Amino acid sequence: MSQVIFRKASYDYQTLKQTIFEILDSIEGFEINRQASVLIKPNLLMPAKPEHAILTHPLIVKAVTEYVFEKGGRPLISDSPAMGSLEKIKAQGGYNKALSSFDVEFKAFDTSINVDIGKPFGSIEMARDALEADVVINLPKLKTHSGMLLTLGVKNLFGCIVGLKKPQWHLRSGIDREMFARLLVQIYRAINPSITLVDGIWALEGQGPGKSGKPRRLGVLVGGKNAFDMDMAICTLLGMDPEQLPTHMAAKTLGLVSRSLAINGDVEVVNDFELPVLAPLTFGPKFIQKVMRKHLLQRPEADSLRCELCGECWQYCPAKAITLCKDRIDFDYDGCIRCYCCIEICPHGALCATETLPGKMLRKLSILK
Repeated sequence: MSQVIFRKASYDYQTLKQTIFEILDSIEGFEINRQASVLIKPNLLMPAKPEHAILTHPLIVKAVTEYVFEKGGRPLISDSPAMGSLEKIKAQGGYNKALSSFDVEFKAFDTSINVDIGKPFGSIEMARDALEADVVINLPKLKTHSGMLLTLGVKNLFGCIVGLKKPQWHLRSGIDREMFARLLVQIYRAINPSITLVDGIWALEGQGPGKSGKPRRLGVLVGGKNAFDMDMAICTLLGMDPEQLPTHMAAKTLGLVSRSLAINGDVEVVNDFELPVLAPLTFGPKFIQKVMRKHLLQRPEADSLRCELCGECWQYCPAKAITLCKDRIDFDYDGCIRCYCCIEICPHGALCATETLPGKMLRKLSILK
């Protein structure tokens, strides 16, 4: 029987440390041998302050690092940010201050090796440090995601794809949300983390996972060995059907979700957590899909009052569907694959996913049917 641990928590370090140590010690089969290489993989998406609730909180990273040292392990903290330098993330995110008392290596993934993750993807490039560590501790942030609904334990390991290879995989998956979810599941299986600890003390709701989302205090840590089961349990916490989550459905199809689940701790259901709308990526017969995608389907748009024309979105866009047009950005909705990477990495929170009025009406009518 798979166990998922829920604990109430705050960012008071002494009580947080005690709670994290208790969670890690209580997970059956989890141990760190002396001199073991331990990769700590937080969510380091972009430069952001802790109060923005975009990154794994620095005090959680600190407590886990301290735990690894106490067990005699050799920790490495690493991720592959989507935007901004790791040095800026470490400074702005509070990691330099939190980890100042530790002699710990903290660097971006920089070297990839090929690993076969199974059909239909075959051999793909992933971070060497993640694949060669003796122990991987997965530290995701509980956040919404405009393209995949939520980014939890499974999706956090997409950060083990180094640098600009991440948007390339968005492009290769195209407008097939199920295919991208399966990719995430198979990356998780290849890394096979020893444990996952989700930071839900301050979560992000709305149009996450970047600065378009809204911080929301949930006051919870979630721990376990199997992130497929943990993600399912977190869906229950948020009052939603796990089958809404694309990565859950991909894992279920592959037979990776446990049939029996033991919840350790009290789960107080949050019924008003604001989730993004996952509108269809295609609509109608194939010969009219291009017109439908352009005029009826959900799409990214920019708030001209917040957009500073910094260029991050059009530089990162895997489909090259964003261009600068005088004093605004212009979207090629024919070419846009609706991956919402632009929303994810916008440093000003100026982008969001919107539905046209006819598209919203059609989606609601199809639900009623």
